Amino acid sequence: MRNDLAELTSLNRDYVNSVQHSDVKRFDEILAADFYCSNPDKSLVDRAGFLKQTAVPVAIKNLEAHDVKIRLMGDFAIIHAATRYTMPDGTPGAGRYTDVWARQNGRWLAVSAHVSR
Repeated sequence: MRNDLAELTSLNRDYVNSVQHSDVKRFDEILAADFYCSNPDKSLVDRAGFLKQTAVPVAIKNLEAHDVKIRLMGDFAIIHAATRYTMPDGTPGAGRYTDVWARQNGRWLAVSAHVSR
């Protein structure tokens, strides 16, 4: 369980960094084939749609997660967290996300995400 927690902590950090830096390559490595994401605009995108939207550079800066809670349930995990970032006009922004991870073939992969602002 301790190794799973450390791995999921690292994957969560990678996920947030990949959003900030439009790192499609890293997302391609850590998203399950059947991944879906609920976006803040209430749209639902599949893996291909998520990778396409990730390729567009984000306008926010200094994205960071805090109050991260990782709930391990065997080969399944849920990560809840809050975010802080700087808007393009310099004002602070904040949001929340919930990511769902599943161990598939010995690897943790993101299967679902829900983002709110």
